[in-house]
Amino acid sequence: MNVYDFDNTLYAGESGIDLFFFYLKKRPLLVRYAPWVVSGAIRYKLHLVHIEDVATHYAKIVEVFLGGIKDYKADAKEFWDKHQHRIRDFYQPLQQPDDLVISASPEQSLEEICGRIGVKRWIGTRINEQTNAIEFICFRENKVKAFQEQYPGERINNFYTDSMNDKPLMDLADHVFFWRKGKLEQIK
Repeated sequence: MNVYDFDNTLYAGESGIDLFFFYLKKRPLLVRYAPWVVSGAIRYKLHLVHIEDVATHYAKIVEVFLGGIKDYKADAKEFWDKHQHRIRDFYQPLQQPDDLVISASPEQSLEEICGRIGVKRWIGTRINEQTNAIEFICFRENKVKAFQEQYPGERINNFYTDSMNDKPLMDLADHVFFWRKGKLEQIK
């Protein structure tokens, strides 16, 4: 099985940041969260965000932020209508029927884009659409936990990522490909 990280690997950018700005246009009062979003993105890129930070510091703000969403599916469709062009070209020639995308991105967003690009399996952060509560954060070691729960006994032949935050999944993979400086480089 080939497993792909999503943000900055299959997708050129951080879809969570792009989603924030997508919603900011719909709800301008969200601008008050901009410093938090920028700070969180910087901390993430510097590998300074731990799963405990996400659960304690970021989850409640995300829940408040998500409070105004009326229709996740309609918003995901609208978002991907504008952002699908940012799926990297390297993916299509590598695509296999049993590919899996695993990401910290919300499953509602992944469901839409994976359907569009022909990926039948994905794991992401689970958000309860009724309460906006984050039920599972798919980040770092939680990616391994989710993978092993949903695909027990499955082997990762090739794993594609851009971040050392995915080291726990790298350790499970036979081969690891790292997206860096506009190309894939095999590092394992």
